[in-house]
Amino acid sequence: MHTLTLTAPPSLTPLLARGALLSPLKHPHPNATVPPTRLVLPDTRVDLARLAAYERVCGFATGADALPVTYPHILGFPVAMRIMASRRFPLPLLGLVHTSIEITQRRELAATAAYELTVYVEGLAPHRRGTEATVATEARVDGSLVWESRSTYLARHGQKRRDTATEAPAVPHEPGDTNPLSALPVLPEWRLAGDVGRRYAAASGDRNPIHLHPLTARLFGFPRAIAHGMWTVARCLAEYGPRDAVTVRAAFKAPVLLPGTVTYAAEGPAFELRGGERVHLTGEVRPLPVESG
Repeated sequence: MHTLTLTAPPSLTPLLARGALLSPLKHPHPNATVPPTRLVLPDTRVDLARLAAYERVCGFATGADALPVTYPHILGFPVAMRIMASRRFPLPLLGLVHTSIEITQRRELAATAAYELTVYVEGLAPHRRGTEATVATEARVDGSLVWESRSTYLARHGQKRRDTATEAPAVPHEPGDTNPLSALPVLPEWRLAGDVGRRYAAASGDRNPIHLHPLTARLFGFPRAIAHGMWTVARCLAEYGPRDAVTVRAAFKAPVLLPGTVTYAAEGPAFELRGGERVHLTGEVRPLPVESG
């Protein structure tokens, strides 16, 4: 794998267009070759106004120097999209579904620090509905790894694609799936406004049309706009409140329609986002073991 250093963050709009144009030419298969490139974006600074907008829409407290645990994903997302929209990425961007994310944060991250971001495709794997890619993102400060994530993205085979996914909807519920409600105690209920997708898009840069307006969402088979998957994770973590050295795991189960009402449930390390009898998101937060020496 060779390393390519970028001089500026990629622009998302042309990447989305390129990915859409190339999608019909791709035929996903778990034995396909992944791009052998590791993209590096050095000296990445946080736009504090954009950070504040992100904190407000996700429910984090504003004004603190510490970044939300999900925010480095926002910083690295344009770099990841450059890979996923490229000709060498074997999965079509149209219909790509974000199915899970695992984040490891090794310490509290300062909003004023300079970060070196590294993104690469770790590999492909067969999935019962198609082929899944794992995309890794790493953040370093002064050469030390302080944050990393592994996101899985699913390209479904042999089915009509109904969603254009970048931060994407979660895997839709299908006949035969089991999605039992757990015994986690329900905490707050959240009424979500119809503009949550547009507000998150403005703060994150992910302007996927399925999140922005009912009319554009209907073009891809959804009755209304749906919330970004990463917004649902961030909203739950804002309620849960991790700040320091943690590992976060989350699995996207079903899309959240906007406007709508959801409930947050949590106990111990586990949390969920529910809507009626459907579980939209499951996750857990665990502290990192203290390193000796």
